[in-house]
Amino acid sequence: MNNEYKPALLIIDFQEDFCPPNGALAVAEGRSIAPIINDLLRLPFVQKIATKDFHPPDHVSFASNHPEPHNKPFISFVTIPNPYNPDETEISRLWPVHCVQGTPGAELIPELDISRVHMVVEKGQDARVEVYSAFGAPFRNPVVKEASTGLAQSLRNAGVTDVFVVGLAMDYCVRSTAIDAVAEGFKTYVIIEATKAVDPSEEGWGKTVKELESAGVNLVGLAGEELAKVRLAEDV
Repeated sequence: MNNEYKPALLIIDFQEDFCPPNGALAVAEGRSIAPIINDLLRLPFVQKIATKDFHPPDHVSFASNHPEPHNKPFISFVTIPNPYNPDETEISRLWPVHCVQGTPGAELIPELDISRVHMVVEKGQDARVEVYSAFGAPFRNPVVKEASTGLAQSLRNAGVTDVFVVGLAMDYCVRSTAIDAVAEGFKTYVIIEATKAVDPSEEGWGKTVKELESAGVNLVGLAGEELAKVRLAEDV
């Protein structure tokens, strides 16, 4: 493979709790993208990484861990402070209990060809902070080291130059991961056929597309030149 071009594939949170029919936080048609992602796994990416939400039971994102009446999944929001700087805060939506460590809902779906995945990154293990991005918590002043996954360093160690992001969900964890990938210095793409949104409307998917483009993320298709370049790369 060309030393100047080393693409990686990030498969975000392709887990039972995010997929129909029984997921606690199922994304409509989320399971349907498995064949597309498995096809992508056959391409010569230098790193193929799957991520998992991997929460403790007392995680701050669970509506049930907050007092009434501000504990309604999908409806309630909470202001989460940086554990080391109360002046830095994030407003986050609250969710049903999902992807709890050691539960079936936290498992990657069996349709995913895990034999082709080089590494699994577990995120969201710090109960104090919400982590949508595969890289870590959104706080920067200071960074919450306990919530960082080490993904950026793993990609750099492999010489990765370009990052392709797929999985669930487009308007949350895919979005945040792609934006952080740009911030970490990688040329970044989201493959539109290989992701689904919690909210597929203009308010969800449409707004996310605009935010990604504004952040420097490239929205690409399976038939585009970006993946053609991956296909032409020498196998590893």
